[in-house]
Amino acid sequence: MSGGVDRRTVLKSAAAGAAFAIIGASGAKGMDRNAMGISKAVDHSKLAGRERFASPEHWRDLFAKDEVIQRVRPTETDRWLGNPHRGTTTFQRLNGDPLYPDKRWNDSECPLEFGPAPADLSNGRYPNTTVAYLRWLWDVLEPKQGRYRWDGVEAGLSEAARRGQTVQVRVQPYIGARSPAWYWATGAKSIVEGRNDRAMDHNDPLYLEHWGHFIRAFAERFDGHPAMESFDVAYGGSCGETGGNASDETAEKLVDLYYDAFRKTQLVLMLDTHGSRYIMGRDQRLGWRVDCYGDLATKGQGQVPDGLNWNHMYSAYPKDLYGAGAVDRWMTAPVTLETCGTVASWFDRDYDLDYIIEQGYMYHVSLFMPKSVFIPDECREKIDEFDRKIGYRFVLRNIVLPLEVRRQEAFKAEVYLNNVGCAPIYRPYAFAWRFTQNGRSEVVLSRQDITKWLPGQVWFEDDITMPGGFEPGPVAVDVVLLDPATRQPRVVFAVEEVTDDRWHPLTYLDIL
Repeated sequence: MSGGVDRRTVLKSAAAGAAFAIIGASGAKGMDRNAMGISKAVDHSKLAGRERFASPEHWRDLFAKDEVIQRVRPTETDRWLGNPHRGTTTFQRLNGDPLYPDKRWNDSECPLEFGPAPADLSNGRYPNTTVAYLRWLWDVLEPKQGRYRWDGVEAGLSEAARRGQTVQVRVQPYIGARSPAWYWATGAKSIVEGRNDRAMDHNDPLYLEHWGHFIRAFAERFDGHPAMESFDVAYGGSCGETGGNASDETAEKLVDLYYDAFRKTQLVLMLDTHGSRYIMGRDQRLGWRVDCYGDLATKGQGQVPDGLNWNHMYSAYPKDLYGAGAVDRWMTAPVTLETCGTVASWFDRDYDLDYIIEQGYMYHVSLFMPKSVFIPDECREKIDEFDRKIGYRFVLRNIVLPLEVRRQEAFKAEVYLNNVGCAPIYRPYAFAWRFTQNGRSEVVLSRQDITKWLPGQVWFEDDITMPGGFEPGPVAVDVVLLDPATRQPRVVFAVEEVTDDRWHPLTYLDIL
């Protein structure tokens, strides 16, 4: 998925200010590789005080004649990168749409029609994003039995893609009295749930039949859709949370239904349900989410001392995580944290924002969903930093390459990088090398499994065969993480050096 307007702006800025160091074994010298003509958009006046190669033909002049290797050390950036599958999400709207006008949001109302993208895709008092979260109600998507509004789902996925987003999707069986009228006409049973005297009885065989038919139909249409980030296993309860009144046996049948129907799309389960505890051990690729992240309520309500009451952050989530056997699940599947209330309500209640953020890192969160409600100015700097650090963030540190190779000759390259985020990436994109000479480019894919790049240090050695067809002389070397299916760059590194086509320029090699 291509990024939004802000991503392109960031990348162009990075290309315009790029500079890096190439170091030989005999010493170090700063050099600007953009002056070599690799990135045509570079404004060289912005590189004052940095040495440049005089020309590609003379790039070896700064290396002693007996040197055989070179080291490349790109410049780290703290910019927002616009990478996929991580960061903050919008809610019931897409990039560029207005935020909710106050501190309240609406779980019930998700559009079936999405207007054309506005000229400005930024989100004002809210982080820029590459992921949206859309929740439709069952009665909206199946207003009549067997008659589906897939056009609304298609509209959301397609428009999100145009705005540089993938979409996390949930379909909610009911909220309060909102449920399909035709469902009750089948003779389905109801229960009293709080103030709602017509909540769905999930143990009624008719629920398993009709909800099951809907979920299978949805999966048949959308499983594996390139714009669908994930699908929530929201099998019961208001908003599809808590599991409702489903017995253990029923919960297991419902969860199996999702698991069997979706074979390609990432599934995400609510952490505190029997269904999640039942199936988490079956497949390490199942992710988890919670919906009250940040709840630090301190009121004892006259029942217990204030500050020693039950809340989600202290009492629920640690226990639920261990109970589901999901403590290390972040290593293989994504974690999503939805705010309890909003960041604005955290601020109003004087919750400890530093503690909440620290816990988010400890959960190794990839996606943060604060409901498209404005971020208070007093919290914005910390939330923006949180947004940059959650999920993965890869920084190239040191690349070792030979100074010269022969055509179709095998050579080794060393790569050292850091994942300075708090989670890995869960998509099998490819670390790619690009070699370019006189307008001819050849791309070589590494066999590295980037989903194993956990937070911390990463080092690997690549065996590369220089493609044939190049003439003797310098060949430019670039790297990126690309999508093997499209052969297009998908993830950029957190370094300053980025070309207009979103590759990272490294250096030259001489072809003998």
